[in-house]
Amino acid sequence: VQGAARGAGWEVGVDLGARDSATIGGMVATNAGGVNVVRHGSMRSRLLGFEAVRVDGTIIQRLPGMPKDNTGYDLGGLLAGSEGTLAIITRVRLRLVPRLRNRAVCVIGFADAASAVAAASELRRRLASVLALELFTDAGLDLIMRHASLAAPFVVRPPVYLLIEVASSDVDPTDTLFAALGTLAVDESLVAVATVSGGRHRLWELRERHTEVMNAEGVPHKLDVSVPLARYAELVERVPVAVAAVDSDARTIVYGHVGDGNLHVNVLGPASEDEAVDDAVLELVLELGGSVSAEHGIGVAKVAWLVRDRGVETVAAMRAIKAAWDPTGILNPGVVFER
Repeated sequence: VQGAARGAGWEVGVDLGARDSATIGGMVATNAGGVNVVRHGSMRSRLLGFEAVRVDGTIIQRLPGMPKDNTGYDLGGLLAGSEGTLAIITRVRLRLVPRLRNRAVCVIGFADAASAVAAASELRRRLASVLALELFTDAGLDLIMRHASLAAPFVVRPPVYLLIEVASSDVDPTDTLFAALGTLAVDESLVAVATVSGGRHRLWELRERHTEVMNAEGVPHKLDVSVPLARYAELVERVPVAVAAVDSDARTIVYGHVGDGNLHVNVLGPASEDEAVDDAVLELVLELGGSVSAEHGIGVAKVAWLVRDRGVETVAAMRAIKAAWDPTGILNPGVVFER
């Protein structure tokens, strides 16, 4: 779909690491986010129209895709993120965005997460062309260098890295990027900028190959969480401490979408059935006013945390919706709600 859209001068607007295997229906059902949420939003915001099959076989649809359509409930918005528990999405009409042909990617090194988050906020404020804002740490870079044979971007390796991509459909955003970088108090030896495709790809690999190299080390505990941006740096710093308090031998690797408060937490070491580290991380997230699932949904792994996150009354309303749409509970049983 992305290829067809680009061939016509457009883009889907949502891009993620699983781009080679993800399906449009699955992306809508999970309300997929990815790396461009700061610019284009998640799949729910890209959804203009839909068709779906209900559990009794009836077909519901609103495919015309009018930007202004305020007739009744937004059923498409309800299905987006429902994880296949309400109906089966069969067709969608997407809101595309103009293809952004002019791009530049920059990686900056920082002494701590707070400095990186502050810089990300400042760059987003100054640059309307921001497409992605990503954070990773030297712990993750170490695995990238070991398993992916990639070089570090700088001679000196700082603890925290910020990746920013700027993009435009009509003008070169490079000059405005450099102007914005000039307002930051950063060491010039810890700044790398790429404007040609190959260089941009190499910088993106430092972030996007984290999942691959993590799996080369073992089977990590994976947690997908979010917090208010004001608490993001605190989460980055406190997660390894919270994990170490439960398992001193565990290794914690974090990276994520700093522009929207989403952090991916990966813990190497504990057995897959050992949920103590997961519980420690999720407790911290709730303490910081965050969400136990930013992108990946509740699924079956986090059903016990839904009430803790959303509250009894809200979950009761969700269950009422589920009962109305799927009274016998045959659509993805055990997903989102405990059986």
